[in-house]
Amino acid sequence: MQMNSRQIITSIIALGLGAFFITESFTAEAVLKVGASKRDITPQEPVPMWGYGARHDVLSTGTLDPLLASVVVIQTGNDKLAIVGLDLGRSPSEQSLQNIRNRIKNDAGIGHSFIAGSHTHHGPVMELSDEDGKGKGRFDPALRYYKQMEDAIVSAIVEADKKSVPAKMAAGAVQLEGYNRNRQTKIEPKAVDRTLSVLRFDAEATDKPLAVVVNFTGHPTSIPAQILKFSADYVGAMKNFVEKEWGGTALFMQGASGDISINKGTNADHVGFGQALGREVIKLASSLQPKIIEKPSLNVREDRFRFETRSDLNNPIIRAVYSYAFFPELVANFTTEYTNGVRPRLTVALLNGDIALVGASGEFFCQHSNRLRDRARVKQLFFFGYCNGYHQYFPTIEAVAEGGYGADNRVAPAEVGAGEQLMDTTLKWIFQMQGKI
Repeated sequence: MQMNSRQIITSIIALGLGAFFITESFTAEAVLKVGASKRDITPQEPVPMWGYGARHDVLSTGTLDPLLASVVVIQTGNDKLAIVGLDLGRSPSEQSLQNIRNRIKNDAGIGHSFIAGSHTHHGPVMELSDEDGKGKGRFDPALRYYKQMEDAIVSAIVEADKKSVPAKMAAGAVQLEGYNRNRQTKIEPKAVDRTLSVLRFDAEATDKPLAVVVNFTGHPTSIPAQILKFSADYVGAMKNFVEKEWGGTALFMQGASGDISINKGTNADHVGFGQALGREVIKLASSLQPKIIEKPSLNVREDRFRFETRSDLNNPIIRAVYSYAFFPELVANFTTEYTNGVRPRLTVALLNGDIALVGASGEFFCQHSNRLRDRARVKQLFFFGYCNGYHQYFPTIEAVAEGGYGADNRVAPAEVGAGEQLMDTTLKWIFQMQGKI
């Protein structure tokens, strides 16, 4: 059938409007989807343990309780974010981190991730590498473990993505008295981040819990250093309690705990403390009312920064001192890491325009997160330390001036003020994502 020019123009306009409405319909149907999963990442062979320098290179002797990788994948439209809580002292090394991220991008289209350690001091050393003098030959079981760990983490993330379903969500926070304390300063009142924050996700179809992301601040150092067995410390006990009593998958993300330790109080051990914290998590989560997010959104920004170092590990004398305090292969890898200065990674996500997730690759002092939370002007801010890398301590400027563990250049190599610069950048990014600046 022949069409005249007016009919052709009319058809083109109709097709264009049809495409417009199809696009609008697709956008309108975008929903928040969430999936969760977990895997065992406990080393199966004896390897050096992370967390206490006095152990040097002594190998592990077994397991008290398993180390897990717990995962939540959040999807809004075509954007996907993986939140990964690991029962490890820190996040994986840079090479492992990139391996994991490349694989989840290829296998599941996940372009953004927070991959963080709980900071348990009863996990494996993560810094060794397959090079002479850096682990190869002497610590081959540890090198084998890294590949197994990567496989398990990727498997958990991909499974969580496949299990994603439309979800409702809620976020909330409370202040917990008596659960943690400042271990560095002697100046009263001592700064403490007492915030317990949770992200609760329920399946939209069934209202059953899918996952709860727990953000709390306090060193998991409840178990004596002399015990050379793997343990998730209080974090594992908390997650077990929440999953048993509440349901779903419990995921823990450590806060800015560089100067914060836990206060067990009347809780006799790490299990008792973890269960007590778990009761607070359930109490808070139960008080929230998850809702369907009508227009879910996810904006993520990440960058690496460079700061001058306060410790010259290329100096033979300084390097010898560190090698004696820890062990040579470990220090050799740190020396390579800091050849071009300290290069922390900062990751900031804005969920639904009013919930900020901030990940930083080190042990930040609590006033960094406290001040950022006060300044950010969002509904809720989650601060994830030990996230997407590890660049040791980031004390506040006043903490450096006071001194004490975590504030001196032996364990805080980044130049003074690095933490403040990263927090200012975070604040700017959040306001830019909101279109305020």
